Amino acid sequence: MSPFWSRMAVVAILLPLVIGVVYLGGWWLFGLAVAGGFIALHELYGIARPARPLLLAGYIGFVLALLGEELGGVPWLLGGILSTLLLSFLFFGLSHERPSATAAFGVTTLGVVWIGGGLGSLLLVRDIPDHGFWALIAVLFSVFAADTAAYLVGRAIGRHKLSPAISPAKTWEGFIAGVVAGTVVAFLILYRDHDEFLTIGQSLALGAFVALASVAGDLFESAVKRDFQVKDSGTLLGGHGGMLDRLDAVLFAGPAALYAILAFGAG
Repeated sequence: MSPFWSRMAVVAILLPLVIGVVYLGGWWLFGLAVAGGFIALHELYGIARPARPLLLAGYIGFVLALLGEELGGVPWLLGGILSTLLLSFLFFGLSHERPSATAAFGVTTLGVVWIGGGLGSLLLVRDIPDHGFWALIAVLFSVFAADTAAYLVGRAIGRHKLSPAISPAKTWEGFIAGVVAGTVVAFLILYRDHDEFLTIGQSLALGAFVALASVAGDLFESAVKRDFQVKDSGTLLGGHGGMLDRLDAVLFAGPAALYAILAFGAG
């Protein structure tokens, strides 16, 4: 099976589940975020093993971050993330091993900020009164549209490398197609509420922010994997890679969407 059709098969299996849980929201979505994020965090700490991440500190900090978001919103999400620093220092002090403190603290906290903060932002988007479901659906479908358009156009006519030092396969042609596709999809989904939630201009801007952030998220994970000389974060999804490989774009798109909506005064 080609990489494209492999990608479509994974989407066809997971998308209905994700949409259903997003519709239910609340603790159902929290549970899905914890499960998927825990797997992604485990994959990150696996590929970053040379830096000796402090696993218990990271896992506890991640759960505290999402639990804080669910119970208290942004302040407690931030509190959970910051607790990772204290937990890292505590577990480092109790350890008999003496790895580089800077590397261990850095990669442990990176995982919670990146994965916990990204997923927590998506949960906060879903919590927006009256419009959270469609706002989160717009984010997820915008990311999917941007990724698919970038892949197809990049393979068909891509000639100019976007970031050859990080991801040689990505092209400027695919990047532009992805941003356009992501912007249009977000606009189409949010248009139904343009008199109550986001204006037409704001919907277009949100789609552009999400599409741009999704590319940044993809490149960010590629940079991390290149640093540790691995191709995929895991093998959970077969040739499709690991959970982190599937979440990398939305982990940046979530915060971009949340703060764009807050900036527009709609959150």
